[in-house]
Amino acid sequence: MNRYWTALAGELTPYVPGEQPRIADLVKLNTNESPYGPSPLALEAVRAAASEALRLYPDPEATELRETLAAYHGVEKAQVFVGNGSDEVLAHTFAGLLKHYEPLLFPDITYSFYPVYATLFGVNCQTVALDDAMRIRIADYRRAAGAIIIANPNAPTGVALDLNEIAALVDDHPDIPVVVDEAYVDFGGQSASALLPGRPNLLIVRTLSKSRALAGLRVGYAIGDSGLIEALTRVKDSFNSYPLGRPAQAGAIASVKDDGFFRASVAKVIEGRRTMTEGLVALGFEVLPSCANFVFARHGALSGADWAKALRARAVLVRQFGKPRIADYLRITVGTETEIGRLLGACRAILDNR
Repeated sequence: MNRYWTALAGELTPYVPGEQPRIADLVKLNTNESPYGPSPLALEAVRAAASEALRLYPDPEATELRETLAAYHGVEKAQVFVGNGSDEVLAHTFAGLLKHYEPLLFPDITYSFYPVYATLFGVNCQTVALDDAMRIRIADYRRAAGAIIIANPNAPTGVALDLNEIAALVDDHPDIPVVVDEAYVDFGGQSASALLPGRPNLLIVRTLSKSRALAGLRVGYAIGDSGLIEALTRVKDSFNSYPLGRPAQAGAIASVKDDGFFRASVAKVIEGRRTMTEGLVALGFEVLPSCANFVFARHGALSGADWAKALRARAVLVRQFGKPRIADYLRITVGTETEIGRLLGACRAILDNR
């Protein structure tokens, strides 16, 4: 530990993002990026925003983007918060809503940024075990808590709760914030946005990185009661009043308005997930039921680490987490038809060469 560091810096175990290597002819299925690219209207809007006006600060309140998102979700502008990717939105959520005397609860297997943020912001937290089928059990959250956060669909499992289960979770805890991270919900899950009326403790966090293929723009947002949104705004304005640049705001607005492109792109990913799942099952993989743009799979022939290594040797990159309960699983992003074919061919070759 460097002697100039604070104690906090030394205590942190930072989140490790998916690898972004430079490998020739790589099939990159490790970071859940879209294989199909953004809306052409979004690209056009980004190009138009890259003008002389970049000398001026962007709208700090992202007014037009918030109005666009509010109209899309059927809520008021005051119920929408935007930030520099959903990770920043989550960070402000941890700081503004999730630190209380009783512990924050989240699953033992989930998005690994949650424990990082808990440490960074000094949030007392407890994990709640998934069941043997890798599902969240709502009944297990009926305990003392200061706040709850879950991803739905969960990551890295891809398993989703239905809307009735989410409603029960929120209604079981009317006096504490309940945050639902919907990064992957567009690929087959049910959004909790329909549950917002009458539930002032529910906050939904979403991103344009996955289903709208704008990971490079870094746009995330939250929708919820205006009281919750005000807390996030107070944190933002104490940290960075201008989180979204002009091109990001313009591209995000155009993407949300291009609903036809969005729906067609999501449908292709869902069909690719079906093809990939069937192919992996045919090769002997156990694949969890996924509502995301990835699958979570394992095969008893090799450990997860050995599968990842063998696939990498064939220029196919997947994600493996060396953590208890899931070390033998691979998280595999849905790619194009060609990429899925490459993945399945590589898996078949690995099995044939054993």
